[in-house]
Amino acid sequence: YKVVTLLKSAGHEVTTLDMAASGIHPKQVHELDSVTDYYEPLIEFLRSLPQEQRVILVGHSLGGMCISVAMELFPNKIAAAVFVTAFMPSPDVSFLSLLQEYQQRLDSSLDTKITVDDSPNEKPNGSMLFGPQFLATKVYQLSPPEDLSLALSLLRPARSYGDEELLQEKTRVTKDNHGTVAKVFIVCQQDKVLDHEFQLSMIERNPANDVKVIADADHMPMFSKPKSALCISSRNCRHVLLATECVCWI
Repeated sequence: YKVVTLLKSAGHEVTTLDMAASGIHPKQVHELDSVTDYYEPLIEFLRSLPQEQRVILVGHSLGGMCISVAMELFPNKIAAAVFVTAFMPSPDVSFLSLLQEYQQRLDSSLDTKITVDDSPNEKPNGSMLFGPQFLATKVYQLSPPEDLSLALSLLRPARSYGDEELLQEKTRVTKDNHGTVAKVFIVCQQDKVLDHEFQLSMIERNPANDVKVIADADHMPMFSKPKSALCISSRNCRHVLLATECVCWI
């Protein structure tokens, strides 16, 4: 809400989208069979845009995967893609490999609750719910306490997908489509979820057209450093779309 206000005051047209089963989206987490169900709200929005309209996509955390898929499917509708301490896959480095690397790097999940569906499926899906301690010490540690309180009141579980081959297939991107869209990466140096080193390693393997650094931002720069979080300027595009999953970031 802070960043949206700042962008609108700067003259941008702003749309915010919750991915499926996130934020105030009506779907429940158990209704997501695959990752395509999760990012469907973004795909439907872009599909509905007039052919001549272009947007700047902004993805935070897991939203980076969502906007990467959008870059693959709608490269001509996207003026630029902004990754805010977000997963940034490429044709050479898959989202699945980045997700696995993130899981290996995370030193502790603290009070996060992880469950697996009771399903006859050989590769069952699951869900994950961040705990208050994890949110306070790793996600919102530099953000105002009222924003942490708001997050705790809106918290929803996030989906995990058991079929890794399907996840790989549905998040694959190519140079011919995804690779034609300009990328900006915003580094948050105090992020304890996607740590600083991990962010830099993604940029090294998948160079962005521009890199911005926010020195004192945690994983939630839109709260800890809202005025610095989205320094977006565009001469040809007035519509900014934030791909977010509200408080259920992975």
